[in-house]
Parts: sequence; C-alpha cells; structure tokens
Amino acid sequence: MTADRSGAPRARATVVQSSPDVPLDRLEGWLAELDVRLVRADRGEAVPPLDEVGDALVVLGGHMSAYDDEAAPWLPALRALLADASRAGVPTLGICLGAQLLAVARGGRVQVAAPPGPEAGVVDLWWRPEAASDALVGPLVAGLPGPADRRCAPQPTLHSDAVVDLPAGAVWLASSNQYPYQAFRVGSAWGLQFHPEASAATLRGWAEWDGTVDVEDVLAQYERRQDECVAVGATLVASFVDLVRERTAARVSA
Repeated sequence: MTADRSGAPRARATVVQSSPDVPLDRLEGWLAELDVRLVRADRGEAVPPLDEVGDALVVLGGHMSAYDDEAAPWLPALRALLADASRAGVPTLGICLGAQLLAVARGGRVQVAAPPGPEAGVVDLWWRPEAASDALVGPLVAGLPGPADRRCAPQPTLHSDAVVDLPAGAVWLASSNQYPYQAFRVGSAWGLQFHPEASAATLRGWAEWDGTVDVEDVLAQYERRQDECVAVGATLVASFVDLVRERTAARVSA
C-alpha cells in the first residue's frame, strides 16, 4: 500500500458515475489524497461488491430517478452497495441522486417530480443543531456565524426529485427553504441533495439539459457566490477525506 504525504497509508476510494455529464468535476482535485477508482456505470462498468470498494465510496448524481431501474439497470446493485457500505462502517458520500439512492436503500422514500418543483441555482443550506457534532459537516458548521440552529451556507443545486421520508435512524442535518432534507447521515453514509463539486461549466450543462429553468439566472446566482460555494464544498470534502484516512490508518494498525 502506498503512503500519503504524511506517511500514513494511502486510502482507496471508489466513485460511481451514473451520467456522462455528472462527473467528478472539482472532486477530482479535492480527492487527490486518495487513490480513486472511477466506475462508469453509465458505460456498462459493473458496480463492485462491498469487498472491492476499498476505504470509501462516493456515488455521484445523475439524470434518472432513484427508482428508474429500467433506464439505469445498475441502480439495484448501487442501492444494495450503498446499504451495505453504510452498515459496514465504510465512509460513504451520496450526492444528489446518490443521496436519494442512499435514502431509498435504507428504507426512506423519494418523490419523483416533487410538487415544489425544480430547485435550481444556489440555495442557502440551514444547518440543524445536530450538524454541529457531525463528523462530516461539523467542521464547516463550526466556522459559520450565528446561533447553532440558524447557521447558513450556500451551495449549487439542480434537482426535481426529492427525499420526502428519511430512513429510520437517520440524522437530519440541513434543509433549504424549498426542500427539507438537504443533508442527512445514516450509518457511516452521508446524503447531500446539493452539489458541492459543481463548477459553472457543469452547472450550465445541467441547466441547459433540464430545459425548465432559467439558465442565465442559475449561472448568475453561482457567479455571485462562487467563492463561498467553492470554499464550503472544499471544507466538506476535506472532512470526508480526513474521515477516510482516519479509518484507513486505524484498519492498518489493528
């Protein structure tokens, strides 16, 4: 096993991509301290079993729904993998579709084309008191101003489906003004409805593909708050990398 710059064992992470235009984007740089294996499920690459995932799992977004097994036949295996990883203590991050798949995999529910309609652009995430002690989002929340139940940070988003019931035992971490379940934790997995990894170019592609949102307004929102959005995303992913490295080090020394 190779070592990182601190001399600790270099952790391995599996990332599953489900749509061609929903890539790693900024995650490619933010996960650079890990050995990343990218699984292109959208190109027919098989979703691996838990024992081949390595030290961490990341499931990216996609244009299909969390139930769209006919259009995306790898989804049953991906839901099973998310359930297994979250129960086995593997640090896991589900983004947008990944969060919805995680919720469904652990017994929650997603509503397709939820009645509030598309949530697009930059949203303010309101962090709940439970977030302050959370291993992933706690370091971010600690640096935000305001009382514990009114701390806010912006992030880019674009989705129409939404988690409407969290899995039993899940910890609710953040909401937006439009949709309540923006972040949650279940087992060793975190679901993020927003897109910390999204750059302006990627966001433009999604907005143009969607066809129901104002592309220029989405991009203007992002441009106004880009620096803050990137800083928040980088902090969240750095916390995830730290969790993965800690678990890897503990496993190796056991």
